[in-house]
Amino acid sequence: MNVKENIEFIEKFLADGNEYIKRRDPVQASEKLYKVVEECIKALTEKWGLPEYDEAKNGERWWSKLLTRAARRLARETGEAKIKDAWAGAFDLHVWGFHEHSLDIEDVKQEIPYVEWLLNYTREILKESKRWRF
Repeated sequence: MNVKENIEFIEKFLADGNEYIKRRDPVQASEKLYKVVEECIKALTEKWGLPEYDEAKNGERWWSKLLTRAARRLARETGEAKIKDAWAGAFDLHVWGFHEHSLDIEDVKQEIPYVEWLLNYTREILKESKRWRF
């Protein structure tokens, strides 16, 4: 998948999440917004060739603990603390919103600025990279 396809794939999750918010479905909105952040973390980790990417590739799976380590490393190495914050909020959406059905629609909506920020950040970083082409 090239960068344009990858970004379009991630943007689809955001569009779906927003649609579920309009329908007032916090469970599905939570999972779609979580997926935006998860896919951004994966893309950024791959782009910078972080050890977590190799670990996921070799283990053939992205575990939650690996995504958490990747988000924290990205935040440290880029100086963008919002990456860690976006991941923490997304993980809450995944656990408390999707699995536990404990969040209401207003709780879910609180995470949108973080999700959108990370998507925009990821889009800009990937577009700037010489390795990736639109």
